[in-house]
Amino acid sequence: MADYRKTPEAVSALTPEQYRVTQESGTERPGTGPLLGNKAPGIYVDIVSGEPLFASADKYESGCGWPSFTKPIEPANVAELRDVTHGMLRTEVRSKHGDSHLGHVFPDGPRDRGGLRYCINSASLRFVARADMEAEGYGAYLAQVEEIA
Repeated sequence: MADYRKTPEAVSALTPEQYRVTQESGTERPGTGPLLGNKAPGIYVDIVSGEPLFASADKYESGCGWPSFTKPIEPANVAELRDVTHGMLRTEVRSKHGDSHLGHVFPDGPRDRGGLRYCINSASLRFVARADMEAEGYGAYLAQVEEIA
């Protein structure tokens, strides 16, 4: 099992936007994240710790302006916390090992896929293409990533 954790080196390598989102619980502007329109097969990992979070097979277009997923690829790597900031009651999503702020989960996702919408900031994610997963140590997740015919 890989050692997913937050290190000073990983945090210092973040861009200002990645730092603001992951370390200060910020939110990128809707429609601006580079991974929003990504349709390639692969997985999304925490930009800080590298822990696997979401699979491309569970990504869908929700229209909210951020990448949206129906479920985590590895539920143990996603922590859900009560969030009452901005005068709202929401469920914050953080990476378990990296403690990165990822976004929020809402109960308005596709009913036929569980009904959840994990609304996630691109700035908190790194995409690992299917072709690179084995070499980068994510081969165990290949079965959860769809083939492109």
